[in-house]
Amino acid sequence: MDSRYLRAFVTVAETGGISAAAERLGYAQSSLSAQLRRLEQELGVTVVVRTSTGASLTDAGRRLLPYAREALVIDERMRSAAAASRPRLRIGAPETLAGEWLPDIVTALDYGAGGPDADAEISVVVGPRERLAEQLAAGELDLAFHFDDGSRTAGPSAVVGHEDVVLVTGPAHPLAGAAEVTEADVLAAEFLVAEPGCSSAVLYDRLSRDLPARTRAATAAGSLPALRRLAAHGRGVALLPRLAVVRDLEDGGLVDLPMATPAGPVAIEARWRRDPGQAEPTLRAVLRLARRHTTQLPPPAALRRTPARTA
Repeated sequence: MDSRYLRAFVTVAETGGISAAAERLGYAQSSLSAQLRRLEQELGVTVVVRTSTGASLTDAGRRLLPYAREALVIDERMRSAAAASRPRLRIGAPETLAGEWLPDIVTALDYGAGGPDADAEISVVVGPRERLAEQLAAGELDLAFHFDDGSRTAGPSAVVGHEDVVLVTGPAHPLAGAAEVTEADVLAAEFLVAEPGCSSAVLYDRLSRDLPARTRAATAAGSLPALRRLAAHGRGVALLPRLAVVRDLEDGGLVDLPMATPAGPVAIEARWRRDPGQAEPTLRAVLRLARRHTTQLPPPAALRRTPARTA
């Protein structure tokens, strides 16, 4: 028996009228009346009669009421049990990957690309690298993606792909028309980052370690969209994964500065809990889809670090 019919019946009994029950449930009166008629058709008896003051239960309705309430309690328990049995996979990623890379993987998973065992509820947390690492260590995340900054932490990990790194600015910036941006140009530039620990900050730190002196202090923009707007207005330069600015480069809002010494690709790394429980099949599927989705070739051997543990 449809639980909606029983809920309509119990609500009429509790409120004493069709209109009051319809208002509580958010139905039109005609819809609620139709549900009551279907219930009576299934039972073969009349359970509610309209009165001048509302609605009342018939003798059959009064006998039915305790069983209807019990059935609704059982129905709710069954739904809760079924929902609780579905595993949950909690994924963390920086703003760049969460907005421009991860959605394609999650969508592919929704369409069944992960296989029949990859059936878990996916939630995504966005944050800087250090915060995501803390959440992963605390068991608040099952899987985290980030751009490799050369650091090492305990736990299983794998490189799932590589992404080109570009130095960008707005068309009005003095460096925008340069045929080649030299090391001296980079040292003199005002760098833009979104926030400490974000992708732009990680890449900025990586580049500055490779230079003989620090570049000028980075300007925090607050978010990736704010960073892109500041760069587009020529307020500075930013070092970003190409996927974060591909549309801006295509429409001319940003320009790719030709560096004399290219920054080279950056690895996309995954880290995960040792025991993700029932979500493990989905976690493995996400890792497979991430490798398939990231088509960038590995960097040259001279730039390649020691391989991380694979899934």
